[in-house]
Amino acid sequence: MRKQKQRKAFWIKLLGIGLTLLWLYPFYLIVVNSFKTKSEIFKNTLNVPQNFTTENYPVAFEKLDFFRSAFNSILITGISLFVIVVCTSMAAYALSRNKSKLSNTLYFVIAIGLLIPFQAIMIPLVSFFGKANMLNRPGLVIMYLGLASSMAIFLYFGALRSIPQSLDEAATIDGASKFQIYWYIILPLLKPTTVTVIVLNAIWFWNDYLLPSLVINKEGMYTIPLKMFYFFGQYSKQWHLALAALFIAIIPIIILYVFLQKYIIKGISDGAVK
Repeated sequence: MRKQKQRKAFWIKLLGIGLTLLWLYPFYLIVVNSFKTKSEIFKNTLNVPQNFTTENYPVAFEKLDFFRSAFNSILITGISLFVIVVCTSMAAYALSRNKSKLSNTLYFVIAIGLLIPFQAIMIPLVSFFGKANMLNRPGLVIMYLGLASSMAIFLYFGALRSIPQSLDEAATIDGASKFQIYWYIILPLLKPTTVTVIVLNAIWFWNDYLLPSLVINKEGMYTIPLKMFYFFGQYSKQWHLALAALFIAIIPIIILYVFLQKYIIKGISDGAVK
């Protein structure tokens, strides 16, 4: 029995190592090819660079207009995350504390939103916001709020089930208002779920190309993914610069994920299991 367990543990570890290498393989391709010339990428894609060069990075940095495009990405991502966390956590709190058929129905309708792909509503959504003169950064934030609400409320609603309602009652007796209960008591207890919502949506917003290209495709408002399109022309593709720019662009999200990863699994389990 002991040998069977050891054998099973060995194969599980081996599978884990294999999946890890498979997951890291795209990052390997990005990094090694970002230090190659354009011709060497096509001749020798998989191996390490023979003629190591760092010239791709300053050129890519300049072509990206990195500081401006990074500012636009950070501004849109940061404001969108703040609005989503506040609005969806408040909505989930209200739905979880009101035990009625209406609340259950609203939660069910919101959860169904997880099944609707963005491509199915893309054209009418952009058309509606265009008629309302909202094809700008505030309009993009509102779109992100609507598109991300279903998942965020789903996670918050599940996490709130593990927080006893007696905390609300005790705070009410002490004279706290509903908002004070939410802000000072409930929201701090939802920290793991909040971090999960932030990380999952930050990766989406930071890397999103399709929606910003439809909403804020104007000079001076480009995000990093929109500026990345510069490297892919109709007749030529500058892969050596594009890969260097891509590596520069993913560094902030990797740093965010590394610092917040310990909360992610707990936040997902609190929101989806309890």
